[in-house]
Amino acid sequence: MKDLIAQVRNCRLCESHLPYYPKPIIQAHPTARLLIIGQAPGQKAHASGIPWNDASGNRLRNWLGLDTATFYDSSRVAIMPMGFCYPGKGTSGDLPPRPECAPQWHAKLLQQLPQLQLTLLIGQYAQHYYLPDAKSLTENVRMTDLFLPNFWPLPHPSPRNQFWLRKNEWFEQDIIPSLKATIHRIIHEKRA
Repeated sequence: MKDLIAQVRNCRLCESHLPYYPKPIIQAHPTARLLIIGQAPGQKAHASGIPWNDASGNRLRNWLGLDTATFYDSSRVAIMPMGFCYPGKGTSGDLPPRPECAPQWHAKLLQQLPQLQLTLLIGQYAQHYYLPDAKSLTENVRMTDLFLPNFWPLPHPSPRNQFWLRKNEWFEQDIIPSLKATIHRIIHEKRA
């Protein structure tokens, strides 16, 4: 696994398309039970080298009921974005993740994560890649039971998503308590 992570971190596949020098961000360990697949690192994550190191990460940790130490414990939580590098700014937020990353790296990394019990698919890019019959983000999130036990679709926790969260109050009222209970069980149950 260490060699593979080193290969990912040294990847320059889409360098000519990036606004900054490539800085692939990943967190993984063979014992991880939870995998978080999001969009791509934001500008703050790019600067710090730490995934979900912003307001979106704070909200995500709250949704999951995880403290910072547990969230960044690679032996428990793996983080593998659709695009490993910051893609740059677009007209209404960050650009989409680079399309080269997931086909190049995801299958190889997943082979090295044998103890995964759940994968969180955050946002439409991860959901469309991993759920071949994906509907709209709202339908995917509402119909979580269709994708369990392997996948749990979530909206992006970005502050830019306030409108969606206000419009879909059922998400925080009904989905989040169940999500927290599931994450707690996965993260804290005794290993065999």
